[in-house]
Amino acid sequence: MDYYSLLGVDKNADAQKIKKAYRKQARKHHPDVNHNDAAAEKKFKDISEAYEVLKDPEKRKAYDQYGSNWKTGPQQQRQQQQHAQQSSHSSRGGYRGGFGGDFSSGGDYSDIFESMFGGGGRRGGGAPFQQKGEDANASLSIPLEDAYHGSSRTITFTSQTPNASGQMESKNRTLNVKVPKGIKDGGKIRLKGQGGPGYNGGAAGDMYIRFDIEKHRLFDVDGADVYLSLPVAPWEAALGAKVNVPTPAGTIKMTIPKGSASGKKMKLKGKGIPAKNAGDLYVVLNVVLPPADDEKARKIYEDMQELNFNPRPAFGV
Repeated sequence: MDYYSLLGVDKNADAQKIKKAYRKQARKHHPDVNHNDAAAEKKFKDISEAYEVLKDPEKRKAYDQYGSNWKTGPQQQRQQQQHAQQSSHSSRGGYRGGFGGDFSSGGDYSDIFESMFGGGGRRGGGAPFQQKGEDANASLSIPLEDAYHGSSRTITFTSQTPNASGQMESKNRTLNVKVPKGIKDGGKIRLKGQGGPGYNGGAAGDMYIRFDIEKHRLFDVDGADVYLSLPVAPWEAALGAKVNVPTPAGTIKMTIPKGSASGKKMKLKGKGIPAKNAGDLYVVLNVVLPPADDEKARKIYEDMQELNFNPRPAFGV
């Protein structure tokens, strides 16, 4: 029996990869979730035996050296070297008992079964393993206004659920999700117990929902900060003005300082997404020239031309 092949890892796999591979195989072949597979229990015992050996550095070293004779090889070598009878306990391997019958005579799997089956292995009373359900992930697109005010949204997703015979089947589920006020783009929430169902009384998994803020026609989002490009008339920028400015929380009045230039950035502190650390709203001025498409407009531009204003003094030309 090739322990590495049973777990689906190569001979150079580290302890973490071996543990991860064992968990995957144990879930797949556990007899409590393979009721119609007569060979499931034997397969499960084989992969458990492989993990018992490969997780232990000394046992793995013996297996790599002696293969299927890993239990007796070190002992025979010592007998030849020392010419003395040793006990059946191998200090090299530390092996105590096989994998026949149940697993109480094998290694300690409590750490694995605790996380995989929700509370340990098969107990003396024969109670089946409990397995926590799989966690689920979903994403939900929301308008920027939801991040400011909070809201409720409905999502529908597909989950794997065991039927009466223990086989997995796909089912559609619908959840009403509360969008938290102050959620940022890419932020996540956890819905406890809303993931995949557990097995044999095990707890259900959790649902993790990621919120993606939709692109807005007026605003750009960077973390908790929000940006707005605000068009202003030349006289508003030159003479100063009070203008109405839209925000995701409603319209506010803002003062444009006299002599403002296009590209000037003005910060409205705390007017960004109201997260734990509230963001700011940045208003960037964009001076927009009126068209010279009638006689009156052309006359105004001609009068301004008489001011001899040079917009390029730094050029020196």
